[in-house]
Amino acid sequence: MTATDTDTEAQVLVEHTGDGTAIVRINRPEARNALSMSLRHELADAFHALAGDDTVKAVVLTGSDRDFAAGADIRSMMGVGAVEMYQRHTERLWAAIGDFPRPVIAAIRGNALGGGLELAMNADIIIAGESANLGQPEVRLGIMPGAGGTQRLIRAVGKFQAMRLCLTGETITAAEALTWGLVSSVVPDDEVLTEATRMAKKIAHLPTVAVEHIKEALLLGEDAPLSTALALERKSLQVLFSSEDKEEGMAAFVERRRPEFHGR
Repeated sequence: MTATDTDTEAQVLVEHTGDGTAIVRINRPEARNALSMSLRHELADAFHALAGDDTVKAVVLTGSDRDFAAGADIRSMMGVGAVEMYQRHTERLWAAIGDFPRPVIAAIRGNALGGGLELAMNADIIIAGESANLGQPEVRLGIMPGAGGTQRLIRAVGKFQAMRLCLTGETITAAEALTWGLVSSVVPDDEVLTEATRMAKKIAHLPTVAVEHIKEALLLGEDAPLSTALALERKSLQVLFSSEDKEEGMAAFVERRRPEFHGR
């Protein structure tokens, strides 16, 4: 976590890279990408806009070489009471990322701490650099994670590792996070964005409707009873049998050629 500096330029940069992908970059390097309220609003606006752009099939979310996001903006929380914290409704801002209909890949270099790790856990895939540090150090400030740092974390790594991170405020390395299942893969630092972009482009070339149904089934089924989750899975599969891409994919397989998917 970090204190804030004065913001003088756009705090979120969006780059349309072609091939159906976009890169969303947190841009407060002078403040270690601290998650100010204005930055959170910009981030939500960026994802809302991308959700309405059917040409974007996958998004990479990243920060700087030093910090993905080193945490919340501490000065913005000093002297703030419970009612004001409630009225900020930051959960609505995070929902723009967590509820994004297509895959989001977090590309982490450096620190992903506190709100930074919570932000990354809103993504669907996490690619971390070898020197990345991850943790939930809020307890050291007399508070606790409040944007998914207890609930998403325990679902990702289980009770005992989640308790360790949240109760001690310790950080872990990317290698430890990989063994816990907290990140999808670990690559050399200078390959993080390249690998995340490569994966995003690979997904973007797959059938969009199938990709969206897979993401939905995984997320909605995770906390549902198994029988309910299996029913959701079956219904999603049945819907895909009405898609043009299903016919194209199967025909291409039988004909031993490369499929041409059109997202229909």
